[in-house]
Amino acid sequence: MSSSSAPVKISIVVPVYNEQEVLPELFEQLYRVMDGLDSSYEILFVDDGSRDGSVGLLRAQFAVRPDVTRVILLRANSGQHAAIMAGFSRCRGDYVITMDADLQNPPSEIPKIIQEMDAGHDYVGSIRDQRRDRLWRHVASRLMNRVRERITDIRMTDQGCMFRGYHRDIVKILVGSNERQTFIPALGYLYAANPAEIEVRHEERFAGKSKYSLFKLIHLNLDLITSFSTVPLHVFSMIGMLVSALSFVFVIYLFVRRLVVGPEAEGLFTLFAIAFFLFGLLLLAVGILGEYLGRVYGEVRNRPSYTIAAQLEDNQPTDEHPT
Repeated sequence: MSSSSAPVKISIVVPVYNEQEVLPELFEQLYRVMDGLDSSYEILFVDDGSRDGSVGLLRAQFAVRPDVTRVILLRANSGQHAAIMAGFSRCRGDYVITMDADLQNPPSEIPKIIQEMDAGHDYVGSIRDQRRDRLWRHVASRLMNRVRERITDIRMTDQGCMFRGYHRDIVKILVGSNERQTFIPALGYLYAANPAEIEVRHEERFAGKSKYSLFKLIHLNLDLITSFSTVPLHVFSMIGMLVSALSFVFVIYLFVRRLVVGPEAEGLFTLFAIAFFLFGLLLLAVGILGEYLGRVYGEVRNRPSYTIAAQLEDNQPTDEHPT
């Protein structure tokens, strides 16, 4: 985390990617809420390689409020979680709150998180009271929540909501973990000594489209599963042993049947069906194993999760080296 002589109680970290339609309203709501609090604060906008006018709007907002605004510009799109880690590595607050730029979680809900952290909680998760997403996203999220609870020790009611609060001590641990691919809310919960959850309002997207396609959501949830559990590997190991045992019994059965009844061709398609089922199971197991190996490969390469092009703070833009 960045060090500074000026004490800051609250840091707001906002990853931004192609949000030019939302940013003006976000600025209006967010600064109004934070100015109304009796606490020192800073707002870190991390642009994740936007290709629209987001960077220009962020620069203009920095010029308007340089006292509390900091802008980090990444060289290329690195993903939401990498952008948040970039903000974590440079924030100064005792409380660090992450939120999306799409205004689905209104800034007016920020005081709820602060209240819980003032009460002594070092990690505050959020539960969207009435989700305004499409039905398939809601169903998929509930399904993945159930799967995660069964195979990991991570207990989060709503894992898809990034509107969360972290104590400075937790953020330091996250920054020092040096994991290239991880799910920040789950990792934060893992290190928390006194976590809590609160219900927050959830609105429809103010403008623009969601940056999470179905493929990205699947990839994100695979990251969550493979980062915090080896249960899928154990499951397929047990399935493999069970299938091997059943296959052995089936072979014995066919051998005895051939001796007693004689050869017959009627069971050919049954054998094909069994073979195709086993091939599909084998491909699924190889795919799961590949996910784990891919994570190991990514960690071994030790490539930076993000690179910073420039940082705007204290009225002085500075160029940055890869991080």
